[in-house]
Amino acid sequence: MTQTFGNFIDFEAGAGEYLKIGFKPSSIPLQQRWRNNGLSADFLAGYVSTFFPGDDPISSERQAEIKDAISFIANEVLENAMKFSYASHCSHMVSIEIFLEADAVSLYTSNCIDPDKIAPFQAYIQRLLTEDPDALYMEQLERNADDDAGAGSGLGFLTMINDYSTTLAWRFSAHGPGPENVTVTTMVHLAV
Repeated sequence: MTQTFGNFIDFEAGAGEYLKIGFKPSSIPLQQRWRNNGLSADFLAGYVSTFFPGDDPISSERQAEIKDAISFIANEVLENAMKFSYASHCSHMVSIEIFLEADAVSLYTSNCIDPDKIAPFQAYIQRLLTEDPDALYMEQLERNADDDAGAGSGLGFLTMINDYSTTLAWRFSAHGPGPENVTVTTMVHLAV
């Protein structure tokens, strides 16, 4: 079973500059993992920014903008992958990959997903891909203001789309028998 949502671009190792980091989500509690997610995102952003030299003020500003965008995006997708990983029932690692092209940077995170969360997540993805992102952003802000439980902001993907003009896509793949063996890969494509 493979399902794709959006314009999912496959990159292969060796096709250009790339970096991949893997994590075992169950190795430490999620709350301790948050700091590591931020450090990993900053590392990826620093790595990518070296390919955009900042020898003059305009180049330096562009380099800083790219670095900030990659840091934010990498942190968001990595936190989502960790938070929604079905780690206790899946042996797959959570991974984040970053591919560098001449005019774009693509990030991919992969994690196992709880079978009960697949349908609601796919419904949310359909909304992201077909509805006005500004309207969805406002709707989510209102929902968060009314949410006493504090279930989470839900603004990460919308911020990527609205603030960074990214293209998002997802692939759901079975990697073994049983519904607990489904991996979701999130792709974020950022023009630079």
